[in-house]
Amino acid sequence: MADSPFSLHGRVALVTGLANRDSIAFGCAQALQQAGARVVITHMPGAERFVQDLAGALGDAELMPCDVQDDAQLAALFEHIASRHGQLDVMVHSIAYAPLEDLRGRLIDASRDGFLLAMDVSCHSFLRMARLAEPLMPRGGTLLNMSYLGAERVVDNYALMGPVKAALESMTRYLAAELGPQGIRVHAVSPGPIRTRAASGLKDFDALADTSEARAPLRRLATVEDVGNAVVYLASPAGAATTGSVHYVDGGDNIRY
Repeated sequence: MADSPFSLHGRVALVTGLANRDSIAFGCAQALQQAGARVVITHMPGAERFVQDLAGALGDAELMPCDVQDDAQLAALFEHIASRHGQLDVMVHSIAYAPLEDLRGRLIDASRDGFLLAMDVSCHSFLRMARLAEPLMPRGGTLLNMSYLGAERVVDNYALMGPVKAALESMTRYLAAELGPQGIRVHAVSPGPIRTRAASGLKDFDALADTSEARAPLRRLATVEDVGNAVVYLASPAGAATTGSVHYVDGGDNIRY
């Protein structure tokens, strides 16, 4: 495996946003570990009871609490990685949040506080994490975040998160340009609808998922395992000539109009 272009043997990966076995973060952490990476994975403080039973499925991955809105906790996380591992090669940001009343309402009615909170947690936290990751990637690395097709097209009931994810995708391109000379690659991964706890907050999500499944050329939804495998490709030597992309993992749904 170490000789494979998809091997991450000897690499260190950070995955944020673990909520349960159905979360995208779980699929990413599992795939990265299977590719040979040493994995640190974070969850929200207080969510231990939801994630501790996943330890067996994640092997020797380190589970740590971290609230990305708490600068001290975020700094402590990266200090831990630096002291324990001395490097960071892959960072996966799989976190998004908006208050339910703003998420399910019309975009024009979104509150200022709700919009700013969604932008801070879902977008700007990726920038903060990238800033902390940069010194730990002197030989290069890969920064990845999770987006959605609603960033570039109007998707019914996606509303507030559309502009937020659009900002995240734009940030991906600008960071790729800034960090490319240092060998740090930056990608957005854009899965189709996946039945996760976060997705359940969207209005009429089941109808959205059913429509995507019927419309996608492959006639199926992506799984968290599919997303994890895509992350491995993008972060591995096999993806060494790629950066700044929005990588779709949606059965081809993104080609439909």
